Amino acid sequence: MARWEIKNVAVRGVTGTVPNHAVKTADFDIFTKEEAEIFDNTVGIKNRYIGPDDVCTSDLCFDAAERLIAALGWEKESIDVLVFGSVTGDYKTPPTAGILQHRLGLPTSTFVLDIPMGCCGSMYAINVAGNLLSAGNVKRALLLVGDTALRMGSMKDKSRVPLFGDSGTAMALEYDPSAEDIIIEFNTLGSGYEALITPHGGFRHPITPESFVEEDYGNGIIRAPKDTLINGMDVFSFAISRPPISIKQMMERYELTTDNVDYFLIHQANKLIVDRIVKKLKLPLEKVPYDLQEFGNLGGASVPMLMTYNLADELQKRPLTLLCSSFGLGLTWGTMVLRTTPECVVERVNHLG
Repeated sequence: MARWEIKNVAVRGVTGTVPNHAVKTADFDIFTKEEAEIFDNTVGIKNRYIGPDDVCTSDLCFDAAERLIAALGWEKESIDVLVFGSVTGDYKTPPTAGILQHRLGLPTSTFVLDIPMGCCGSMYAINVAGNLLSAGNVKRALLLVGDTALRMGSMKDKSRVPLFGDSGTAMALEYDPSAEDIIIEFNTLGSGYEALITPHGGFRHPITPESFVEEDYGNGIIRAPKDTLINGMDVFSFAISRPPISIKQMMERYELTTDNVDYFLIHQANKLIVDRIVKKLKLPLEKVPYDLQEFGNLGGASVPMLMTYNLADELQKRPLTLLCSSFGLGLTWGTMVLRTTPECVVERVNHLG
């Protein structure tokens, strides 16, 4: 079992940035008005923010990082670690974390790392950076997580187009011997990797002329091998079965209940999945915030955006116990217990552009 109890690490701040351009489901020309209404009511994603092609995830994360660093009052020379969690980096090589280190003006001594783990991205980033900080050899870390996932797929694919929104988030961690443990557990079902995949474009299947040939799969799904695909039924079955078991086990192992957990932050894949998890675990609805109606599926940025958008006031006023669940690409899923203090700095979501 891949489980960590990360000591001596505190969350100091969080924020998020989205593009300025809001897109309603009905704005997509692949939907009729009736289809858009059905989608809004069942999937729960009514709005999402989509950037132009010249705005990358790193641009959104850069904005979030600059604002958070300023709000914290951190000297940039004091930042030891920068982790970039995304599947939409600037280039195949080099790593985008190094590019952001330069853009942000961080010292050359900064340890940088890209983590392309999709919807579990923020949790992986917290785990890696948290373990680096835990021993006290480095003191401060900046986690930049986000995606511009819509452009990875076909704009003719109804099963994917309306699900995703663009975002970049920033979270600050700091070495603190008085901090409560961050508890994280990960699982991997590698046999299910084809449920969320971009078939062509890597070294297993390089880009060829055939990569651009579109195929009609019916039900409004038209895509080419270069386009990312989602096997909806496989993902749904995985998401409502594996993560709830891990949440339940985590709660039992650490004596957590719906009374002593303040909020359950569940990856905002879609309303059908989140609702099913809530029902399975009998979670009180008032303790399960939703923001997918406003932002869509934000991939790895889901948990920090829930903190920023839904919990800003409370994070700054009182200590919170958060139980977080992420799941997706891989197939991977993670469960985390995160305890915050009232000193947590939360910058409101910014709209870039």
